[in-house]
Order: sequence, then C-alpha cells, then structure tokens
Amino acid sequence: MKARTLALLGIVLALIGAAAARLQRRRTTATDVPVATETAVAPVVVEPAPEPEPVPERPVYAPPVRAFAGGAAPAPLRGISEIRRFFRTNRTPIWFVSATPFNLLGIDRWVRNFSYLNYYDSFDGSHPNVFVPEHVAPPTFDSIEEICNYLLGHKEVIDRVKASGGGKAVFLMFDGETERLAREAGLEVAFPPAELRNRLDSKIVTTQLGDEAGVPSVPNILGHAATYEELLALANTRGIGTDLVVQTPYGDSGQTTFFVASVDDWDENEGKIVGQELKVMKRINCREAAIEGVITRHGTLVGPLMTELTGFPELTPYGGGWCGNDVFAGALSEEHRLQARAFTQQMGDRLREEGYRGYFELDFLADMDTGEMWLGELNPRVTGASSMTNVTAVAYGDMPLFLFHLLEFLDVDYEVDVAELNAGWAQPSAIDEWAQFILKDTADVVELITEAPRSGIWKLDPEAHGGISFAREATDWHTIASEDEAFYLRIAQAGGYRYPGADIGILVTRGRLQTDDHELTDRARTWINGIKRQFLTVPIGKDEAPPVREPEPFSFKML
Repeated sequence: MKARTLALLGIVLALIGAAAARLQRRRTTATDVPVATETAVAPVVVEPAPEPEPVPERPVYAPPVRAFAGGAAPAPLRGISEIRRFFRTNRTPIWFVSATPFNLLGIDRWVRNFSYLNYYDSFDGSHPNVFVPEHVAPPTFDSIEEICNYLLGHKEVIDRVKASGGGKAVFLMFDGETERLAREAGLEVAFPPAELRNRLDSKIVTTQLGDEAGVPSVPNILGHAATYEELLALANTRGIGTDLVVQTPYGDSGQTTFFVASVDDWDENEGKIVGQELKVMKRINCREAAIEGVITRHGTLVGPLMTELTGFPELTPYGGGWCGNDVFAGALSEEHRLQARAFTQQMGDRLREEGYRGYFELDFLADMDTGEMWLGELNPRVTGASSMTNVTAVAYGDMPLFLFHLLEFLDVDYEVDVAELNAGWAQPSAIDEWAQFILKDTADVVELITEAPRSGIWKLDPEAHGGISFAREATDWHTIASEDEAFYLRIAQAGGYRYPGADIGILVTRGRLQTDDHELTDRARTWINGIKRQFLTVPIGKDEAPPVREPEPFSFKML
C-alpha cells in the first residue's frame, strides 16, 4: 500500500515493531532463556542461535488513512442522504470492466462518472455510458479474466481511460495480470487483491472459515480420493453415508459439483475429481438461497435473501447450475431468513479478519427435512445475483448496496448506523418482488445467428410472434411497470453462433418466476419460449468451423 504521508509511514513502522515484539514474546519459552551459572572452566564462546523464521500474521483490517490538502480532513459523510449527494456529484471516474454491463447495470443512475467498459455490445451503441472497443480480430476467451485483460490492453480503452484522468476500476473477475494492466492504464482496482480473493474463493477454504465463524456447512469431510472405494472410505470416516455430493475447490457449482451415489456416477466424473482436494458432503433435500453483503469499516451490511433458480433444463444444460433468482418477502421461512442474515454478518466479520473488505455473496442450503441452515458457497465478488440485490435496495428507499462497497475504496470518510440499516432491510415489508433468469442455449446444435432480439423493455403479447413483443428502448429495468413487462439484455447477437451452453441473454421482471414447489411459473415459460423464438439461425456448412471452443460456462454467477 502506498504511504500517503510521512506520519502514516511512522504509524506503519510502529505497528510492525509492535507486531514483531508480540511475535517474539509468543515464541519465547523457558528452554529459550539462557541460564547464567558460575564455573571454573574457561569461558566458551557460544554462537548465537539463528533467528527463527518469521510466521506471517493475518492482515489486520483497518479503514484507509486519507491525506488531505491543507492538512484538515473534511467532515465525514453522515447518513444516507449525504452519501447519496456525494455520489450524485462524484468526480472520480469509475469503470466497470467486464464482458457485459449486466451485474452493475443501473448503478450509473446513482453514481456520476460511472461507466462500463465491455466486450459485448448489448445496446448497439445507444447506452451513453457503455463503451465497447472495435474488435478487429475477435479472440476466443477461456475466462472473464482474459476478457478484462484484453479490454485493458486495447488501445481504444487505454486512450479513453487516460483522457478521463484514470480513476477506479471494478471487476467481476480479475487476476494479477489485470491488476498490472490497470496500473499501467492509470487505474486503481477498487477491490481487495486478486491473490486474496482467489484464496477465499476455494470451497475448501470457505468451509474452514465458516467453521471458525460458527457458520456450519452440510456434514462433510475434506480429503482426496483416487478410486470410488477410497471415496466411500473417506465418507465413512465422517459417517455421511453413500449418497454423496463431491465438490472440487474452484469453479461453477454446475461444473465442479458431482452427485455420486454409485460406481457408475464415479466413473462418469472420475477425470474431473481425481488429483484434487475434495469436499465430500452428505446429500440433503434442500432449497437454495443467496444473500449478498458488504464488509465496511463500520460492520457488515446484509442485503435481501433470494431464492435461486438452478438446473432448469429450459434455461441451462448444466444440471445443478445457477440460472436465476427470485426476490420476495416469503423466501424461505422467517427462521431461515433470520438465520441466513445472522450467518452472513458472522461470515463478514470473519472475512474482515482475513483482510477482505467490500462486496461478497453467500449461498445457503435450507434443509427441508431437518430445518437446519447450511453454508453452501462464498463468492468474494460482485455476482450475477447483484442485479437483484441492488434493484431491491432501491425499493428500500435507501441506495444500492454496491455504493457502500465503493465508499470503502474512495477517498472519503463516512458514518452509517449498520445495525439500524440491517434492521430496516430485514423487514419483509421492505422487500419488493423481482426476478431474473439467465438463458443459455440448451439445444445440441451449432448454428449461425442471423437475427437476435434487441435489448430493452419487452411485454407479454399473445398476438405477437412468440407471445411477446418489443415495447420500448431502455438501458436497464427501472422503468418496468408491471409483471407483463420485462427487461431483456442481449448477449448472443447476429453474426455470432449458438452452441450448447452459449449465453443467450438475461431477462429481469417484477414478480416471481419460480413456484414454492421449485417449478417454473407459466409466465416464466412464456418469457423463455418467447425470447428463443425471436432468434433466427441457419445451419453452418460441414467445412465451416465456428470460432468457439468446447462449451464451458463462465464461472458461477458471472456473466
């Protein structure tokens, strides 16, 4: 971290000295203390013992120290109204660099000088705050990190950022190369370091941190297995039976979670399991839910609990893969909602001890048989569920949760009553009903797209082709008037290809898309079929190879 003043440097050195002294006191034992004795023998010169290897300590969270011209710091922002005013007059350029603007779409309504640097042009140039550089020879990507690195290395992007004076950069996913490219472009990354995020992203580490925070996971055992017999033996040490759920440390839950109840299940997935540390869990009858929070200098803020759409074959070819969310006041039982909120605060406090601050998301599993609530996953980032969290925050009459994340990385001091905010947001009456689905191609074909539906507000229209029709232009979903309308964000576009697992688009609407029995509503099916029927495609020739790799989705809740 840069030292902003000599005084700050002195404080840091003093803290280091104090930490070293504490470390030395902990390491000193009775056997370490030399005993002075009298002896007639000539003195022996004893070589001093080598210094012990230093043991790295966990980083201690502290709010950033600011230096201000003239020496006097401005008064901190107090309360939501002053914070909202601060963002309406913000002068620091803030850039969301990602494949699409989806995750933080609409934040520019709240934050002046907030812009999107994207790879996909979902708005055909009509969104005033979205910039998509020209792709001379579109490359093929294996990850969102590669897309971000491509964008930050693009001359048009670099020129645009430098002309604006640099600023802050926020990402969905980034790595060390992204951090380097951002620095070269004059940008400061407004997230904790990629190395820390990557470590916390491990399902193994999440389980361990959850246990330490008092946030339990489904009964499980951590270890390795090279054969089905070894897997059963590992599970037997914990007494979790033979109907198992096996997870590897990183990746999409739909791609790195395996249901193994027989040797045939093992044989089908063996190549993806062997050679990695595993989390082996008892399979339970559960409902999945998600909740997002922000770790601030004043405590952990917790957003609304939302149920998840997972594994619907109409939406995704990946069994168990996330494909949307419902936000409504009755999501799970009141007991489960309160437990999830308490667990989120506990987990936030534990993550802060690791040096993490800012935005994060937790998945929970509500056991329908025992009533217990279990920790599923941690995503130390903005996610695909962030759109729902931030749109619901508007209904609270406050401001999007993501703005509290930005406050942690901007040169400003502020004061908020975290307990008061959380208490208000926990009230069912504060929750507005919203839903979204992420539509992937589920057909086993590869074809050229010749026509694709445009981004904007669509409406249910029984007389129109596919049962839906385009209503009006819009850059986000804030003007949706009723459950008969929805905002569609286009991802797949004319000139691209459809193939199994390809991201087609995202739909956001009011109301629910999933029943209490974990089935899609009739309205959801109408929207899904209607969007699909707006596409026109043609087969490709046998000798024409589309520029796509084997279908492999972007990481969990990404896009």
